[in-house]
Amino acid sequence: MKIFGALLPLALCVSAPALAQTPSPAITDPAPDTAFPAGNDAFVIPVKGGAMNALIYTASGGQPHPTLILFHGFPGNEQNLDLAQAARRAGWNVLTMHYHGSWGSPGNFSFGGSADDAHAAIAFVRDPAIAAKYHIDPKRIALAGHSMGGFMASDAAADDKDVIGLFIIDAWNIAGTGRALATETGQKAWHEMVVADLPPLAGTNEEALTAEIVKGGDRFDIERRLAAYGKRPLAIYGAARARGVDVPGYVKAARDAGNTQVTTAVWQTDHPFSDKRIALSEALVAWLGTLPGKVQ
Repeated sequence: MKIFGALLPLALCVSAPALAQTPSPAITDPAPDTAFPAGNDAFVIPVKGGAMNALIYTASGGQPHPTLILFHGFPGNEQNLDLAQAARRAGWNVLTMHYHGSWGSPGNFSFGGSADDAHAAIAFVRDPAIAAKYHIDPKRIALAGHSMGGFMASDAAADDKDVIGLFIIDAWNIAGTGRALATETGQKAWHEMVVADLPPLAGTNEEALTAEIVKGGDRFDIERRLAAYGKRPLAIYGAARARGVDVPGYVKAARDAGNTQVTTAVWQTDHPFSDKRIALSEALVAWLGTLPGKVQ
């Protein structure tokens, strides 16, 4: 996703925390388990309107593992698979997928359909047969999402009160873009973005996506969804050269709803965190380590 908009003032930016003296589990390979080695498995998850091409990264060990569901953005050029690898090194399974109608997943793409997919992904990892096969602890499911995936993760987590944590990365407030379409500047920015991002998407076009976000209104407002998420652990990371300017609003929405478990930072980087990948991996893994329960 190409981002247009104002840059965040330097005074609002937060630098990455200093690295600990001991090696971070995000960048340290664990000792192998010969009986239950780490691995991955590709499959297709049937969903309403199509299917999701998916991949699960499984952590080593035969015990039930906490599991992170990782949602990519629009259209998903940056899949953040380095974050999946980092979380697995720290003892987490990680499920990644392409929304139906994107990147070869069957079906027609839409924002509403992608939101349905996020809910379906949670149901998938909680299925008893799937949980047993991949050593998933169904009571320890966390969500993470980048850009549009930040909205999808927030939307699903707000509806599912058993999700134990939410980590969003330079999240896109789709409703904000819809409101900006009332201005010529907003229309130009949206056109330039959507035209560049259409090639990996099937069954849609600029007119259909524009109509969806305009008609959807508050349905796609991430601040409302973060407020509905409640008081569970929440991490909000932003990029100063992209959507970091929206982070204060996200934080305020969560805290006004009574959430005292909000971790937040805005770093001087671009939308895909191109020069902050290790720092982002370490931030995610450190945050995962604070969630309820314990990785064995």
